[in-house]
Amino acid sequence: MRCFRPRRAADEVDKLVKRPLVSGDVREGGESSTSQLSRIMRPDDANIMGNVHGGTILKMIEEAGCIIGTRHCNTQNGDRCLAALVRVEKTEFLSPVFIGEVAHVTAEITYTSKHSLEVQVQVMAENILTGAMKLSNKAALWYVPVSLKNVDKIMEVPPIKYASAEQAEEGKKRYEAQKLERLETKTRIKDVVSPPSNPEQHTVGFSQSSLIHLVGPSDCTLHDCVHGGVTMKLMDEVAGIVAARHCNTNIVTASVDVINFHRTIKKGCVVTVTGHLTFVSNKSMEIEVIVDASPLMETEKGKYHAVSAYFIFISLDKYNRTLPVPPLKIEGEEQQRSFEEGKARYLQNKAKRLAEKERQQ
Repeated sequence: MRCFRPRRAADEVDKLVKRPLVSGDVREGGESSTSQLSRIMRPDDANIMGNVHGGTILKMIEEAGCIIGTRHCNTQNGDRCLAALVRVEKTEFLSPVFIGEVAHVTAEITYTSKHSLEVQVQVMAENILTGAMKLSNKAALWYVPVSLKNVDKIMEVPPIKYASAEQAEEGKKRYEAQKLERLETKTRIKDVVSPPSNPEQHTVGFSQSSLIHLVGPSDCTLHDCVHGGVTMKLMDEVAGIVAARHCNTNIVTASVDVINFHRTIKKGCVVTVTGHLTFVSNKSMEIEVIVDASPLMETEKGKYHAVSAYFIFISLDKYNRTLPVPPLKIEGEEQQRSFEEGKARYLQNKAKRLAEKERQQ
């Protein structure tokens, strides 16, 4: 349900949402480069504890990014196009959102290359009874414009204006970095290994979970390809099941490392979303989620890796305080290697958070 915001709430959102790169919120042609969606959180958006699913928020973030990206790319002459999601950078879940709160999702185009654009998104949660506002999420997404006439044709992106040459250069660095990382990630994806028939508790096999979904028309864009937000919601649900099975407590999404969209998933495909634990610290769990797709009516094409990501979950008590996470029992060299790689990511992200905290003080 879309909703109208009172003027006071609208003012608070505008104050709290920071627009980091583009000066004046105007792109070439004089049109606004920002977009906002608002929706009240309903019971079907949340888990049994009343926390809104991380996948619901991710889906709203992608919708806002797709709208502003598609709108911007269609300001030029030529074929009409649709912004297709190819990557989501690390996404922090800064505070939980609850049933009855209104999520205000603001998206802004912050960099454009010849064939792609970066959209930065912030989510504010509003308690409409008290007027209190809190920053819930921040994310950066990359899109490419795909022609509506030819799904294999990537269109050119109209440029945006920057406040300074330094801001344009910083955007270019982010573009080059994500392009390289996407190629590296695609080569690292391994096939999913089935768990043993009677796995021991707190092992990788015990909590590993899969979800099978047939892609229908309501899941798809105008190209008959799956919305990125739909895929992310399924991935978050599977990761949540893995985390809950390992802890047997209330769990919430704390962050998403990076989501890479390697290949498109079309209507009529069967997607298998599989999640398994890779690393566990004292109070967090890293879960690798892989999305495989295969055309239902064209079996000769076989299954392929479509999307991959690492989700970070934490365990909570009934007062929403963090709980210790049971240690992960490692079995075999491959799991040990994955654990060490996950530990390295954990320490790297921890160092970044501490550095960011020091800069803000």
